[in-house]
Amino acid sequence: MIYPKAIATLIEQFQKFPSVGPKSAQRMAFYLLRMPMSEVQKFAQSIVEAKENTRTCEVCFNLSSTSPCEICQSTKRDRSTICVVAETKDLIAIEKTNEYNGLYHVLQGLISPMDGIGADDIRIKELLTRLTDENVNEVILALSPSVEGEATSLYLSKLIKPFGIKISRIAFGLPVGADLEYADEITIARAIEGRREI
Repeated sequence: MIYPKAIATLIEQFQKFPSVGPKSAQRMAFYLLRMPMSEVQKFAQSIVEAKENTRTCEVCFNLSSTSPCEICQSTKRDRSTICVVAETKDLIAIEKTNEYNGLYHVLQGLISPMDGIGADDIRIKELLTRLTDENVNEVILALSPSVEGEATSLYLSKLIKPFGIKISRIAFGLPVGADLEYADEITIARAIEGRREI
């Protein structure tokens, strides 16, 4: 079907989002067209405000409304530990647990030669500078167990070792409520490696 130009452009814009195919983009476009004009304006304004009022923290590279971000400014955080994550969404996931009280470093990606992303394309140099300038005792690598996450973790481990700083990695394993028989071998192996005494 040939859409009017404005609708076709809207569908194209929605397709630029990750994991949004033509059908989903079409549904979102038509949903937006059915919304009252006041809601559409509020939606558009929230996009503009988010873009204008969000900056990258100059210390940890987290997305924030201030720089340094609220976490880096906090005097209640354990400044001797840095948790390294790939993206801000990973930082938020860890913060939601209320189990970690240290600082963060957001790499803004992972090493991925297949995608043309090398070590110089993510925030590794800045992490090493922090390890030189700050009094850090431990670096926790909280990177996904993907090929890119593994490659980035190994690379970082080699770079951090000479600093004499403890390097740890979050444990990976079975999610709560999962059946063992449906888990893949890597997940089961990780669950066994990350076991704890009870």
